Amino acid sequence: MAVTVKDVEHIAMLAKLEFTDVEKEKFTHQMNQILEYMDQLNTLDTSMIEPLSHVIELSNVFRPDEIKPGVSTEDALKNAPARNEQFFKVPKVIGEKP
Repeated sequence: MAVTVKDVEHIAMLAKLEFTDVEKEKFTHQMNQILEYMDQLNTLDTSMIEPLSHVIELSNVFRPDEIKPGVSTEDALKNAPARNEQFFKVPKVIGEKP
């Protein structure tokens, strides 16, 4: 199955992109090269190859959870430019138009 310029135009329309005629020709050629490569891969015998979810085997590398003391509210707010009791005070951003 070969990609045509009409196919590229359709894909561009779906992606809301605009291309020049030169770009359309270039993308047509590139897409056809990709499909040719896929055809080469399809000729390989993979019947004896086990399907993989990853190319290499991975193991869990997370460290175990440890409970550590957190930062107190006073320490968190001590350098705040503005605060309201135990909260950071910030300008209103929701509902306002610039």
